[in-house]
Amino acid sequence: MSAVMIARKVRKWEKLPGKNTFCCDGRVMMARQKGVFYLTLFLIMGTCALFFAFECPYLAVHLSPAIPVFAALIFLFVIAMLLRTSFSDPGVLPRALPEEATFIEMEIEAANGNVPAGQRPPPRIRNVQINNQIVKLKYCYTCKIFRPPRASHCSICDNCVDRFDHHCPWVGNCVGKRNYRYFYMFTLSLSLLTIYIFTFDIVHVVMRSVDNGFLNTLKETPGTVLEVLVCFFTLWSVVGLTGFHTYLISLNQTTNEDIKGSWSGKNRVQNPYSHKNLIKNCCEVLCGPTYPSVLDRRGLMQEDSPVSSTSAAPSASSSSNPVSQTTKTTAPLIPNEHTPDDAKPSIAASAEKSDSPKEELPPAPKVPPLASPETDAEATLAKEKAQ
Repeated sequence: MSAVMIARKVRKWEKLPGKNTFCCDGRVMMARQKGVFYLTLFLIMGTCALFFAFECPYLAVHLSPAIPVFAALIFLFVIAMLLRTSFSDPGVLPRALPEEATFIEMEIEAANGNVPAGQRPPPRIRNVQINNQIVKLKYCYTCKIFRPPRASHCSICDNCVDRFDHHCPWVGNCVGKRNYRYFYMFTLSLSLLTIYIFTFDIVHVVMRSVDNGFLNTLKETPGTVLEVLVCFFTLWSVVGLTGFHTYLISLNQTTNEDIKGSWSGKNRVQNPYSHKNLIKNCCEVLCGPTYPSVLDRRGLMQEDSPVSSTSAAPSASSSSNPVSQTTKTTAPLIPNEHTPDDAKPSIAASAEKSDSPKEELPPAPKVPPLASPETDAEATLAKEKAQ
């Protein structure tokens, strides 16, 4: 039993390490834990559906028809920013190839020298200078690379992400260099949508209470009560999150750096990425260039897959030797004790074979012998004796 290697072309996203899921032939990239993301979609779409069903018909007639139109525009923008954040590559860095990892290990061993037994080897760190500030590049033992500045390894997605901010379960993805601006626009627009719905819920209840009373209004519009409760508890968290990220953007800082206190001013360490200007920092984060993905998820690569040759052997033998399938096993000419009874030739069968006419072959033509001295001498002696 042997194996045959067959090369086939596959997409690179099928072989990418890490804990991500891909859809639409690698175009959509998310984390594996997507339950909270579905909850986010349900809360946003459910609250807006109640608002369009209960409040908008009344407010469009008694107040202004622009209210549901503006609400629909904000809702579409929120959904677009949420999907853009959730379905995009946050800036995942590719892992080192085996050859690259071996070369880096050799460099590290050459730099550290021989470490005595029982002693811990020195940390794998490289120092680079950014804006006259020394920044340490840490080695990732999982990805086998020295992480770029501001990059970090996400334990949930099991990938190194460039300019890693945090892993957000509400969007079902990491937030990094390539989708941070869309995440911020999502939180900002969601805060505006929550305030908008909450405000017009109160206006709707007040306008109806003038004619029908407060209790009768609540009984007639139960969806309004549910909207007010959802918006009230959501408002504080969403608006607070938006304010926190506005503060980080003004300093050109990430959530990961703020939690670790990387640029808190201790030991005279300042943020080398800040422009010391609010407008410049906001423009760099929100209006900077769109960085391409370095993964090449939809690129093609060849994969050698082993296939057992035993499965292909019967088909090959049948196609190469078709006569063997039609030939039958004949009985031996001389039966013995090991020959089965049904395979032994019977007397009747042998008699029939003997009685059957045989094809007569035509007689071979007589060819006169070739003349030679010996044959001539013999013929002469025969003639003399006859005389």
